[in-house]
Amino acid sequence: MPVPSPEPTDAAPAVPGPQIRQLILQFAASLAVLSLAWPYYGIRNETLPWPQTALAIGAVAGLLASLSRQPWWWRVMHALFAPLAWSVSTLSIDPGWFLLLFIMLLLVYRGAAGGQVPLYFSNRPTAAALARITAELPDLRFLDLGAGIGSVLLPLARERPDAHFTGVENAPATWLLGHLRTAGLANCDWRWGDLWRSDFAAYNVVYAFLSPAPMAALWNKVEQEMPPGSLLISNSFAVPSIPPTYVIDVADARQTRLYCYRSGNPRH
Repeated sequence: MPVPSPEPTDAAPAVPGPQIRQLILQFAASLAVLSLAWPYYGIRNETLPWPQTALAIGAVAGLLASLSRQPWWWRVMHALFAPLAWSVSTLSIDPGWFLLLFIMLLLVYRGAAGGQVPLYFSNRPTAAALARITAELPDLRFLDLGAGIGSVLLPLARERPDAHFTGVENAPATWLLGHLRTAGLANCDWRWGDLWRSDFAAYNVVYAFLSPAPMAALWNKVEQEMPPGSLLISNSFAVPSIPPTYVIDVADARQTRLYCYRSGNPRH
């Protein structure tokens, strides 16, 4: 359910975004290794051994990622990037295929590039659990952030014709598929947009299946915009330093946990 990360406010100092920081880290590792390897092999009048150099860059990048306390998946990506890039460069692949692959990935995984939010699909047991959680709300106004292809909104909107459901999605391919799937539901509003530009004030339940990265900012937005007593339900990712009001364990294969937070709680 890809969504972009929040933009810095005017009052905050300008700092590189998370993707820029990762590029800087990878560049620093490459510069460190090449600044030593090129002079060494140049003096010996030997060709630079690219397989070993790529492995060295990967090792240094992985070390820098660990020292800077990057999440584990970034450490793996940094360690593997240079060796994989060199391996692919040895294959006789037309560059046009790489461009096509990039475009296809961007159409589906835009949120991963823009805000560290991979594409996740909520399953049927999770949708059923959400239906139980919201069953007692007579005036349900439900917002799904990064709504994907409608895996949650479609079954909920069919089950609760008296409620109103809104999905926000910004990856072109998933938005289009979700729009087609929910087009016939009068109580479902499918929107192209950015969650950070969406107004939460009209909703009493917000559901998100994002990643650890935006959860603190998302909670701040919930507290600022939603009426007291409204509910934030986060699939799999807890809000840091904020105890959930309650947690629902979903009986599915991946052992999904739904972290539920009531807005208006004292801050910790």
